[in-house]
Amino acid sequence: MTNVYPRDRTALVLALVLAGAAQAQTAADPKIAARVGKVLAKTPLIDGHNDVPWGIRMRVGVHPEKVDLSADTTASAGGGPGMHTDIPRVKAGRLGGQFWSVYIPASFDGPIAVEMTLEQIDIAKSLAQRYPAVFEMAYTADDIVRVHKAGRVASLVGIEGGHQMHDSLAVLRQFYAAGARYMTLTHSANTRWADSATAAPQFDGLSAFGKAVVVEMNRMGMLVDLSHVSEATMKDALEVAQAPVIFSHSSARGLNDHPRNVPDAVLPLVKANRGVVMITFVPDFVSRARMEWTAARGAETARTNALYVGQPERAKAAMAAWDEANPQPAVTLATVADHVDHVAKVCGMDCVGIGGDFDGIGSTPTGLEGVDKYPDLFAELARRGWTDEDLGKLAGGNVLRALREAEAVAKKLQATTAPSYATLQELEGKR
Repeated sequence: MTNVYPRDRTALVLALVLAGAAQAQTAADPKIAARVGKVLAKTPLIDGHNDVPWGIRMRVGVHPEKVDLSADTTASAGGGPGMHTDIPRVKAGRLGGQFWSVYIPASFDGPIAVEMTLEQIDIAKSLAQRYPAVFEMAYTADDIVRVHKAGRVASLVGIEGGHQMHDSLAVLRQFYAAGARYMTLTHSANTRWADSATAAPQFDGLSAFGKAVVVEMNRMGMLVDLSHVSEATMKDALEVAQAPVIFSHSSARGLNDHPRNVPDAVLPLVKANRGVVMITFVPDFVSRARMEWTAARGAETARTNALYVGQPERAKAAMAAWDEANPQPAVTLATVADHVDHVAKVCGMDCVGIGGDFDGIGSTPTGLEGVDKYPDLFAELARRGWTDEDLGKLAGGNVLRALREAEAVAKKLQATTAPSYATLQELEGKR
């Protein structure tokens, strides 16, 4: 395989220094900073995906009170490793609304998945209970606007995987009643009714029950999230959906052919649907060089472990030597801005949003190390020629519009359509 990542450490360091200097210059420009501040005061900056609830669970179990988000969590939190999110950085980043992911791994299935999801919703809601001066729960677009005007962060709930509903539309309705306002149709594995982007296809998109799930989500007013799903699933869902969809944390496959990104062929369908692609910051998703480096390192790790089976110290030394010879490629804030630009150009300014995936990723691009860095991304786009109106749509205007339209569709459907009690077994003869 062609080695596309830099081997020269001097060149790598120089690239990082130059990128950092450019970002510092943009952030320091008082006119641009003033423009960004004005935009974020008027329009809530809504991030589509943050994994703080799972980060808390991994550190302290179902005891969120043991993690103090009012203090700097950069170094450590709850006795665990540092986090990307805390209240001082939330305020510095001008965050106006946050979909907290109530993720659980796709390996959990059945009743335990439902139980764990409810526990994760409880952790997400605890943030507003513990810090009422900072966070307030929001369930509608009007709630988000009201909470933002009051100077607080609107807290919303997003379910990250259809496996969490245990193939039950009744459970899905109860998740909505508990506050969930989007559900990602799959996570890393297929469900029994939808294909994931990162698993071998089983249904060529959505099964009959999968389409029924989308229909019921539209009837309820729950946003359909197409991050993590296969291209065929994206197209099936967009064909069935009567309300705007979102991609809560994905980037552009036109810039990096990663299965978690949105293909250019799908973007016109998203535009027709009036949906929103919320650009994520995951280094492997936004950078081809980083993606190939990660794949190469994974292959080398497997090779090394096979060569030095039962000799962990030799394997460790071999990987250290490989890392020294193959430094990790730089990924910067500008790389993320490229993806925002690309989606805006192909799909339109009404198509873009932000879904950082903070506290769900092991590393971040340089310049986007935590939730305090959002204004720097907006400053970079302003430097590239984005107008204040454009920046407002990216910040939260597009997501607010999509949510309002989903609410309007739900109101119409509820007036004419009863809840669906269809089951997987009835529609497909299996369970």
